[in-house]
Amino acid sequence: MTNFIPIFPLNIVVFPGEKVHLHVFEPRYKQLINECFEAKKTFGIPSVVNNRLQEMGTLVRVNDIVQTYENGEMDIKTEGLRIFRVLEVIKQVPDKLYSGAIVNYPENDDAGNRELMQKVVKGVKEMHRLLNISKDFKKPDEELKSYDVGHHAGLSLEEEYEFLGLMKELQRQEFIKRHLQKVLPMLMEMEQLKEKVKLNGHFRNLSAFDFDL
Repeated sequence: MTNFIPIFPLNIVVFPGEKVHLHVFEPRYKQLINECFEAKKTFGIPSVVNNRLQEMGTLVRVNDIVQTYENGEMDIKTEGLRIFRVLEVIKQVPDKLYSGAIVNYPENDDAGNRELMQKVVKGVKEMHRLLNISKDFKKPDEELKSYDVGHHAGLSLEEEYEFLGLMKELQRQEFIKRHLQKVLPMLMEMEQLKEKVKLNGHFRNLSAFDFDL
């Protein structure tokens, strides 16, 4: 399916199912949000990575305009729906301040491996423990999918965008698993280093090396 959508390019990656809070201040995007909210229409957030508009993005809907300020700026709540690929950017839309795009929607295979996902969740939680981070995923562990943990696995923006382009849940699970396999050993080394630093300056009861052994 191919269609036209208004676009709001941002320096973020939005995943399907993700709730995103935005502060809107540019006139063109204030117009876009007001129109979409009133007409219950969706819009697209194509990712901007390294100051370049990328071809992949996420279709979102405005769930709520939480606050509108005197100057028209607003705080909004949005939700990611599905991934799109930009076929053509329409920089000037007739009678509109904002731009748009012709997009299609790649097929997204949601079937992953439950056992692999459990390992991924365990790895993400271990990473959070080492970093002393507390995170509530608001779902039981057995219901979590890769998109639920994607922003909480320590991926860079470039890696998150690469992750967005994976159209199979199994690929996404493997991607995060490989990332954790690189990151966790480094964090564990840091944890050991911190413990060594903590011990410096403290009296320690250590046995001297016995040369007669």
